[in-house]
Amino acid sequence: MKIKKHNVDWRILWHPNFGAFAALLIFYVANAIFTPRFATVSNTLNMLLQVSTTMLVAIGMTFVIASRGIDLTVGSTMALVSVIVALLINYGIVVAITFALICALLVGLLNGFLISRLKLDALITTLAALILWRGIAQVIGDGKLVPFTNPTFEALGKGFIGSIPVQVVIAAVVIVGAFFCIRSTLFGHQIIAVGGNEQAARLAGIRAERVKYTVYLISALLAGLAGLVETARLGMGDPSKVGVNAEFDAIAAVVVGGTPFSGGRANVLGTVVGALLMQVISTSFNMLLIPFTWSLVLKSVIILFAIFLQRPREV
Repeated sequence: MKIKKHNVDWRILWHPNFGAFAALLIFYVANAIFTPRFATVSNTLNMLLQVSTTMLVAIGMTFVIASRGIDLTVGSTMALVSVIVALLINYGIVVAITFALICALLVGLLNGFLISRLKLDALITTLAALILWRGIAQVIGDGKLVPFTNPTFEALGKGFIGSIPVQVVIAAVVIVGAFFCIRSTLFGHQIIAVGGNEQAARLAGIRAERVKYTVYLISALLAGLAGLVETARLGMGDPSKVGVNAEFDAIAAVVVGGTPFSGGRANVLGTVVGALLMQVISTSFNMLLIPFTWSLVLKSVIILFAIFLQRPREV
């Protein structure tokens, strides 16, 4: 008698909508039990403060990855915005913020042109651009910190609306807007279509090049916004430190949250949960006095596990 073998599909353990949330819940509860003062209101608020800029960048990255692209320039864009706004703040907040965000949009426009119009590989193109814009930021800032004093601008990173930090409110507004865009707008459906099958999307009348341009502009704009918030929090422009590894934190949040590298799907809420999961791990290791490098190891394992579960099914 021949016994039929049943292969276990481990994907059920990491459903795009529930896997990251379940992992976050497990880690949070475990730390609430075993890590002193972890589940306090002040610590939870502190974690939200620390993760808010990552969420901004990760939301932009969600749009790009859903369209089957990648954007490694987000950290360098944050650094560029940081030094520009710090240098121009004495000319007025409106001038400084406007010019800084225009520069961020130019980064996204160049990425879109090279990848969409010239058909260059997104990974290599944005990797080269990462080095380029970080270098330009350091040249503009002369490789030094650029301190400033402007209480109104600094409120972006240090202010409160009631008892809620301003940067958390900004992140929440962006999350709601992104969720609505993906779920309820024609553009959101076009992103998914282009990421799922670009050729089929073109045949359906979707202008794939325009979609790609737009997602890179969105990613750059949100990276620029994150750079403004981070600069306001620090009270200085820092071309060397602001945005360092932001692209990797964002990609981790997106992938763990259920948006696959293969494109064709965008899980905005999953990205938020993925970012929170990474932050909970960092905070818990810090509070338990475990070396930071071990948190990187655990994060890497979680990312690899998520990618493993997102691999294509065998036919």
